[in-house]
Amino acid sequence: MARRENQTYLMGWGSIFEMSSSVTQLAASGDVQDTWHRPLRDLRISVIDRCNYRCPYCMPDEVYGDGYEFLPRRHWLTPGEIKRVAGLFMQLGVTKLRVTGGEPLLRKDIVEIVSGLKELPGLDLALTTNGALLAGLAGELKAAGLNRITISLDSLDDAVFKQMSGEKGNITNVLEGIEAARIVGLSPIKLNVVVQKGKNDHTVLDLVDHFRGSGAIVRFIEYMDVGTLNGWRLDEVVTSKVLMEQIDERWSLKPVEPNYRGEVAQRYVFEDGQGEIGFISSVSEPFCGDCHRARLSADGTIYTCLFAKQGICVREQLRAGASDADLIGLLQNLWRHRTDRYSEQRGKETTKKVSKSRIEMYRMGG
Repeated sequence: MARRENQTYLMGWGSIFEMSSSVTQLAASGDVQDTWHRPLRDLRISVIDRCNYRCPYCMPDEVYGDGYEFLPRRHWLTPGEIKRVAGLFMQLGVTKLRVTGGEPLLRKDIVEIVSGLKELPGLDLALTTNGALLAGLAGELKAAGLNRITISLDSLDDAVFKQMSGEKGNITNVLEGIEAARIVGLSPIKLNVVVQKGKNDHTVLDLVDHFRGSGAIVRFIEYMDVGTLNGWRLDEVVTSKVLMEQIDERWSLKPVEPNYRGEVAQRYVFEDGQGEIGFISSVSEPFCGDCHRARLSADGTIYTCLFAKQGICVREQLRAGASDADLIGLLQNLWRHRTDRYSEQRGKETTKKVSKSRIEMYRMGG
């Protein structure tokens, strides 16, 4: 039977006003900090919960088959609603927005969404995609105001790539998308590679070799236990340390400073000047202490952690006429009460019964 996991915690008007009763209106520059004194700087916006891939680590086909019940389209936030919520987050200190999914390029109005967000002042706007549809949209996205793009690419080996995409991906389409992004100036191009032991770890060096000197930044991501339906196992994690040592043995690397505090990737450059790579080590070296990201799902649910068990949905409040002051008060109080530190606590969690209520990645965006 088709199903959709119950992933949204809805708050009624009474709860909203109770949370925001002590807040009238924030100054435009009003920063807010959580219980661990982490500011709010980054908003990930998932514009769709559907994807044209079935990557086993995110949306395995045996769970998300043809009969799976995704969100009704009427529940998706409109471009105007997305822009409004993003603008409210910017009043709390957000300066970086990233559009994600699902696969965001499946939304027919994705260019309109990007164009609307770019109208917000002082904004760094990026988008993450699997690249399958990028070749035909790169120019329009650039013209709409998109600054940067990140493309998921788990292997250059055709057979491995097909396996990692749930037999849905075509490597040629992705490479054409990368080239289209380069031509129109969506830079720097970042390539995200999720590495699983025994699946694609043997293709890492070939991928690095291919993109060295191209200007693209390859970033290796430790396989994470986001959600509960991907069959995550700790023994399938290839740590960043192992990967870095393998790459450094062939091409000498040296570490460089982060671009900003809270940057998730540890940055390295090739000593021969042939570019940069990065490592995202959520499992082996958690970075919760500097995490300043919130997430907005396609249906208007706000999450404060990639490993969240629940969120607060603002869609009905948006459509019922809630004022900006009321919504800002809710967002401020939500962040002020944030306590999330899951990755730092993962070691304790893995010795206990695994929670079955964490939100799946495709709902909140990576």
